[in-house]
Amino acid sequence: MSWNAWGDPAHATSLPESVRALVADVLGAPPCPSPSVAREELELPPSALPAAARTALEAAVGAAHVVTDDAERVLHTGGKSTPDLLRRRAGDVAAAPDAVVLPADHAEVGAALRACADHGVAVVPFGGGTSVVGGVEPLRGRFGALVALDLRRLDRLVAVDEVARTATLQAGLRTPEAEELLAAHGLTLGHQPQSYEYATIGGYAATRSSGQSSAGYGRFDAMVLGLRAATPRGTLDLGRSPGTAAGPDLRQLLLGSEGTLGVITEVTLRVRPLPEARLDEAWAFPDFATGTAALRALAQGGTRPTLVRLSDETETFVNAALSGREAVPGCLAVVAHEGTAEQAAAVRELTAATLRAAGGTELGGEPVAHWRHSRYSGPYLRDALLDAGILAETLETATTWSALPGLRQAVTDALTGALTTAGGPPVVTCHISHVYPEGASLYFTVVAASGADPAARWHSAKRAAGDAIAACGATISHHHAVGTDHLPWMEAEVGALGLEVLRAVKDVLDPAGVLNPGKLVPELP
Repeated sequence: MSWNAWGDPAHATSLPESVRALVADVLGAPPCPSPSVAREELELPPSALPAAARTALEAAVGAAHVVTDDAERVLHTGGKSTPDLLRRRAGDVAAAPDAVVLPADHAEVGAALRACADHGVAVVPFGGGTSVVGGVEPLRGRFGALVALDLRRLDRLVAVDEVARTATLQAGLRTPEAEELLAAHGLTLGHQPQSYEYATIGGYAATRSSGQSSAGYGRFDAMVLGLRAATPRGTLDLGRSPGTAAGPDLRQLLLGSEGTLGVITEVTLRVRPLPEARLDEAWAFPDFATGTAALRALAQGGTRPTLVRLSDETETFVNAALSGREAVPGCLAVVAHEGTAEQAAAVRELTAATLRAAGGTELGGEPVAHWRHSRYSGPYLRDALLDAGILAETLETATTWSALPGLRQAVTDALTGALTTAGGPPVVTCHISHVYPEGASLYFTVVAASGADPAARWHSAKRAAGDAIAACGATISHHHAVGTDHLPWMEAEVGALGLEVLRAVKDVLDPAGVLNPGKLVPELP
């Protein structure tokens, strides 16, 4: 991963002239160069890891796996949100972890956590480093030193039960490697978020991830049958069967816990046979309201495609312009069906009948092919826009179908109000990315002139949008998680008593408070 951008540096792109002209026209201001400092210009503070803590960590994982060189420390200085990147591009790496610790298995993770608790060293669990909400920010809190606990050596397929169709995977496996290991058994997870290339199995569980094919495969947390986690107090082995009435489901304490309660080291997941067929098709709707009603009919009708998402009018136009294609009038929906050839064809016919009856027009598979081709390139374009002095960021939420129109308007208004300048308003686009019988998620993309202080501009916009989401009674995050960015709205999300419950659980599992300080659970004043 690049230290100051998304993904593989070899895949970085520059802003095409056509996009530069489009941005200038829409935003009313030409892009202005905003280069990053060079890697060799970075000045990291010396490691503050105490000698006794280092000795204990070396005893836990081996001396070769407690790393304090600048290159590793820089790569673990936060995630991939725009504020994260703005700091590093400006040369601010003052918060770099004091060491990167690389355990090899569950026992070494537990030993490392006990060493950190004994010596008062904060720990940030680190998987793919793809958080866009501050989830892996190296915040020390009250501690004088901090280590990043990188799980990349936990990269095994532990077990496969082909009869039950379950697989146990170690937490540090990245998705492509996990899918390759499962494919050897004719199986797949079917989990494909935009972070697919870099995110890890443990990260998905710790953040309650949701991939593009959630309509067919489900959210990641819904796939989890069991998990193993290390805490400073010991091991949690949770999940014994597909269903249980043996009290509250303690798996839910770890799913979405973002490394604040323990470190997930293994996950047992529901897997599916590799699909024999995939049928892609796009549909046009005259407006977002009509398309939304069509997706609701699908979600509530009992027969759902594997993938379904709907772009609003602005996003439909922008995506077509970026790809050099003519935009369809109104709104574009992309749909996919997977399974055996017979299953995919049967669901496709039922889906088509529903969408046609709801006012949709079939467009064939070509628009979906374009969408798939550019699926993983969006973050690279975000970085190219940053190079040109253009702020580009995303946020997401979810609510019921009946509340969806009001929520979309409220968030759009909040973002527009916070980011409008003398040059003009920002571009705010929206799409429905995940559907349920009861409601759906909304995913917003914002493009605006960076201004003199882009980090402050985005902070103001994010605050306005978060307040609008909370006022509408929607969730502050459908799949990006909480991290630091959404911390101000956690009391609105779970209530004051709910926060007390989370703090009580943390006090039991992490009494020294070393696990991922400043995330998920707001500290008491």
